[in-house]
Amino acid sequence: MCQIALYPRKKPETLVFFRKATIIYIMKHWTRQFTVISLSFSLLYAGCSSDPRLNEKVPYMAEGHKADPRRASFDNVSYWDGDGVSGSPSIRLSLSEQRAYFYKGDELVGISLISSGREGLNTVTGNFHIIQKDKDHKSSEFGDYVDDTGAIVKKDVDRKKDPIPPGAHFDGAKMPNFMRIVGGTGLHEGFLPGYPASHGCIRMPGFMAETFFNNVSVGTPVTVLP
Repeated sequence: MCQIALYPRKKPETLVFFRKATIIYIMKHWTRQFTVISLSFSLLYAGCSSDPRLNEKVPYMAEGHKADPRRASFDNVSYWDGDGVSGSPSIRLSLSEQRAYFYKGDELVGISLISSGREGLNTVTGNFHIIQKDKDHKSSEFGDYVDDTGAIVKKDVDRKKDPIPPGAHFDGAKMPNFMRIVGGTGLHEGFLPGYPASHGCIRMPGFMAETFFNNVSVGTPVTVLP
C-alpha cells in the first residue's frame, strides 16, 4: 500500500534559495534602519550646531563671562561686560524672551533678565528713548497706604482705584534706578518672579538696573520688541 506525503520535503537547492533570500532581506532591512539612524544623528547635529546657545562665539555664552556674585541663584543669564568698551549705548528689550540686551555700538556688552507688564497691563512695544533718569524714583500710582508711623494700612494699591482709608496716606512703590521711556513706563530695579508681572514697567535685577542706569543718558535709544 503506497503512502502519500502530505508535506513533501523541499529539495536541497530550494532550501539554499530560501536561506539566501532570508539573508538578503535581513541585510536590506538593517541597512535601511542604519540609514535612518545616521540621518537622525546628522539632523540632530546640524540643529545643535545652528543653535546660537551652543555657539562658543556668542558673547553671552563665551567662557570669559563669569557669574556675577550679585546675581540671584535662579538667574543664569544676567551679566555685564561693557566696562571700557566704546560706542553709543542702546537697549533692545524682548518681551517674548524676557530679556534686555545692552549694546555699545554694534557690540553686545550685557544681558539682563526682566519682568515686563502682565496680561492686561502689557508693556508697550516700539522705538523709544530714555526721557528721564531718577536714581531714587517712587511710583505716583502704585504703592501702599500707610499711617503716620509708616505702618502699612493697605498694601499694593492703585491710587487711581483704591480709596484712601481714614488717617492714611499714599507711599509710592520704590523704583530705584528708574529710566523712563514713555508715559509712566520705564526700566528699574524690581522683583522678578520669572514671568511678566509688572504694571507695565520693565523690572530688572538690582545690579543690572544700576549698571544700565550708569551707562545710559537721556536720549539713549530703547527698542521694545514683542
